[in-house]
Amino acid sequence: MGIVEGQLFDEVYAEMAARSGKFDRVWYVGVKTTGIFCRMICPARTPLAKNVEFFGSIQECLHAGFRPCKRCKPMSLRDEGPVWVGELVKRVQVSQVKLRDGDLRKMDLEPATVRRHFERFFGMSFHAYQRAWRMGQAIGSLRSGGDSVDAAMAAGYASESGFREAFERIVGVNVRDSDSARLAYARWIETPIGGMVAVGSDDGLGILEFVDRRMLETELRDYERLTQRKIVPGDHAVLDQIDAELGEYFRGERREFGVRLDLRGTEFQRRVWRELVMIPWGEVRSYGGQAKRLGNLGAVRAVGRANGMNRIAIVVPCHRVVGADGSLTGYGGGLWRKKWLLELEGINTN
Repeated sequence: MGIVEGQLFDEVYAEMAARSGKFDRVWYVGVKTTGIFCRMICPARTPLAKNVEFFGSIQECLHAGFRPCKRCKPMSLRDEGPVWVGELVKRVQVSQVKLRDGDLRKMDLEPATVRRHFERFFGMSFHAYQRAWRMGQAIGSLRSGGDSVDAAMAAGYASESGFREAFERIVGVNVRDSDSARLAYARWIETPIGGMVAVGSDDGLGILEFVDRRMLETELRDYERLTQRKIVPGDHAVLDQIDAELGEYFRGERREFGVRLDLRGTEFQRRVWRELVMIPWGEVRSYGGQAKRLGNLGAVRAVGRANGMNRIAIVVPCHRVVGADGSLTGYGGGLWRKKWLLELEGINTN
């Protein structure tokens, strides 16, 4: 979901349609019918307002599954930069192999220098760009909620095989061969604070995570390892239920979730997560308070680590755990989301 709504949306859309350049590089436009994102001055035909979303950064566009436009080239360098920056961008987009620091050094590139240049030109590190590109390609088509053919076409892939290749690059499962595997199903869910990926199976909801979380790729693979299931795009009753319940939660109509949970982890982690579920809507607890309830006052740090490993955001409400002084502390989805969720539940975070 784009982050521009209401009167601001109308203003930004009008400036885009006029090609005024007022918001160029301030906002980027994602076109839902093509799966492409553009600069505000793109010479292409102006899309209908109902078919666009506006994003504040290239990273947000990539995480939402949009591909850069070939006409306005939104990922071209903002000013004259080293040739190797553009070459790295092209390599990421055409290669299935993740480049690591060692690979950069073999190319006579110092990783710290690469990071600084990518942060300067694109607002994110090189490794963050790689993650954003791969995840966007792999899960962007989930937004349609259809089967693999429909999802591929809606996301702008030339063929279903292009979709399979992108998805398999992340989760390592061949969609054609999936009938013989134990499956879990993934769906994109829109929320007021950004897109989320939900993964469920007959065992319950296993993942509910923001698509821009750095750990998402690891969480998907950990889930497959722990469940011995393969993740494919698709529908499941568990996904229908969490989709509906999340909508009610964000509208202020639901305070408790009824969806069945599939908690996978160590015994200690599962105890921590079950205790998190016991925190009522509209209340917060400290890490020390959680440790006390678990009967181990010395486990504060371990509780914090287990919270950080939670793969089911909002439903297993780790956002309701705060510092001993009441201050907001780390949250995988970003502190701004933690603040937003707590305020939705009536908690004063100031």
